[in-house]
Amino acid sequence: MSHPPTPPTAADLLGAFSQAPGERLGEEFLRLAGAVWSPGGPVDGAADRIPELVAALDEGDARRTGYLTVLLGLLAESEYRDHPAGDGPVRAAVRQGLDRYLELLGRSGPATPLTLALVYLLAHFPEDRVRVLAAASTEELALDEHDLTRLERTLRPLDPHAPDLGRCWPSPAAWNLNDDERSFDQEWIRTLTPEQTAANWDNDTRTVLAYAGMRAYWAVRHGSVNETSYPAPAVTATTAGELGPEAFARHADALRCPSCAGRLDCADGVRCTSCTASFPLARGLLDLSRGTTQSQASEEDDTADLLQKLAAMPSMGVYYETVLRPAFLRIAGLNWDDAVTPADEDAYLRTHTRPVDGPVLDLCAGAGRWTAVLEGAVGTERLIAQDLGLPMLTALRRALPQVPAVVASALTLPYADASLGAVNCWNALQAFPEQADTAIAEIGRVLKPGGTLTLLTFRWADDPVDRYFQGAHYFPSRPAGMLLFEPEQIRGWLADAGLTIRHQSGTGSFVFITAERAA
Repeated sequence: MSHPPTPPTAADLLGAFSQAPGERLGEEFLRLAGAVWSPGGPVDGAADRIPELVAALDEGDARRTGYLTVLLGLLAESEYRDHPAGDGPVRAAVRQGLDRYLELLGRSGPATPLTLALVYLLAHFPEDRVRVLAAASTEELALDEHDLTRLERTLRPLDPHAPDLGRCWPSPAAWNLNDDERSFDQEWIRTLTPEQTAANWDNDTRTVLAYAGMRAYWAVRHGSVNETSYPAPAVTATTAGELGPEAFARHADALRCPSCAGRLDCADGVRCTSCTASFPLARGLLDLSRGTTQSQASEEDDTADLLQKLAAMPSMGVYYETVLRPAFLRIAGLNWDDAVTPADEDAYLRTHTRPVDGPVLDLCAGAGRWTAVLEGAVGTERLIAQDLGLPMLTALRRALPQVPAVVASALTLPYADASLGAVNCWNALQAFPEQADTAIAEIGRVLKPGGTLTLLTFRWADDPVDRYFQGAHYFPSRPAGMLLFEPEQIRGWLADAGLTIRHQSGTGSFVFITAERAA
């Protein structure tokens, strides 16, 4: 009588990892990691295995040691749900190796993958803050300001009397605020309750850890990592310009009242011809957001309204384009090797934007980065920019003074059925993941037959550790953690909306799609 084979123990898997040839090292690491760690918490008995993992740091080359160091960091934060104070047995077992980690750091070398992994691991021990920062600040190690400020931030305790919220990702050093901007921050932070302050602080800490961990994990696997910043967008106008009703009148056949779906009269101001509602219009911004709120936060949402406060900072548009967007692409798209560049994105839009007759909508246009590309591709006369964020659209209007902009939700598009020649939704769908199907259905509704949707969004990574780090980013708009998509979800939503995929590509976890509305 045959018996099923006995599953390998954690010790067996550690041995297999230690002896694996280079081409199988990543595979054996994931097998080992799965024996002690899961994205939902530590595996039973993980604390008992940690001394073996620490001892193995002495037995392998720098790459194997880097892998094990990342795993120890994952274990150190794995009990968070049950032990938010950091007093769980797994983290305590990992901390027992602190002397060894500091010794390794002292000779790991400047900017090596092992150094990045050790910095990620050591960021989990705030009670050892003085020792860790002293070891990380040596001239021999030469950590750059981004690594040092990330480490300092994760080790710093919350000061409830002077909290510093929201300006720590991808590193505190990336934010160069002037006195007015710091005063702006202090003003809105003072409006938070102690519970909201603590929740935001905790989410900020976990997000910085996730960024540092994913960066270290990439470097260990690939030998290097890029953190390229994008150039600031050129601004061609200092004021938004006085676009009046005539700029929207050319799109009158498409525009609809958000209250009753009646036609809009743009001859003298903007008002509905059916329900007589009128809508604010100033400096080329038409507000059709009636009945829409930017935050649907519940009483349990301790990060309520933080995103809007951050977005209202005067220089947010510049930070977004130069620092935050490239950092987000590294996390969501696995773009640590710059496989996708801004030029690649622009080329995709120019190549795949082929509208039929009718207006072209840049949906969730933000500060206008891709609106400018579309303006060059289809012309100003056909273009409408739309976003729900007024600060971003204000920046767009300054940069593109001839492009009219609509303030409205992506979930209830203020356009008639089959009225638009094309829609672009770029790097935005993941911002409202629970309603992504609704947004795609709305796009399908407003597109004319043959009209196209160009879409950039992101899928979950295949590697479970990468996927964990993606989801462990707790942005202000997503206090529950980032939520991305599975490819079959996107395909299903497009099919349900009457859209046929004509092109799909994407390296890493990017998803580039061009879809066409069926006749």
